[in-house]
Amino acid sequence: MTLDDTDRRILNRMQEDLPLCSAPFAAVATELGLTESDLLTRLQAMKDTGVITRFGPFFDAAAMGGAFCLCAMAVPADQFDAVLTKVNAHPEVAHNYERTHRLNMWFVLATETPEGITTTADAIEGETGITVHRFPKLQEFYIGFRVAA
Repeated sequence: MTLDDTDRRILNRMQEDLPLCSAPFAAVATELGLTESDLLTRLQAMKDTGVITRFGPFFDAAAMGGAFCLCAMAVPADQFDAVLTKVNAHPEVAHNYERTHRLNMWFVLATETPEGITTTADAIEGETGITVHRFPKLQEFYIGFRVAA
């Protein structure tokens, strides 16, 4: 997919806060000189073609009583896709990436309770037979990451 100027304006704007109103996409569309339908169609096209992989909020799970944990696994290359499918089947899994390292699968668990980290990681170990190394967050840093389109 080739991005036009409107797509780039949408991507840049959508990285900021959404208006707190009953129709936030309509409000953003108006800001950009678009219809709500056009905005949503363009976002869906960007998602369908892989320009964006996710659109949604980031919640502070710990502030709501939950937990985050960075996890890593050493997955044999010939099992990587099968293990990936099993790991990603868990709704608590986010940001799953392959790395060129002995620990070649890295992902984040986000759970409703701190105990959910253990429950989910243990379940993944049971399903895959591979140790889930857990790296709990010791300190949080906010970097305000934005990508200019």
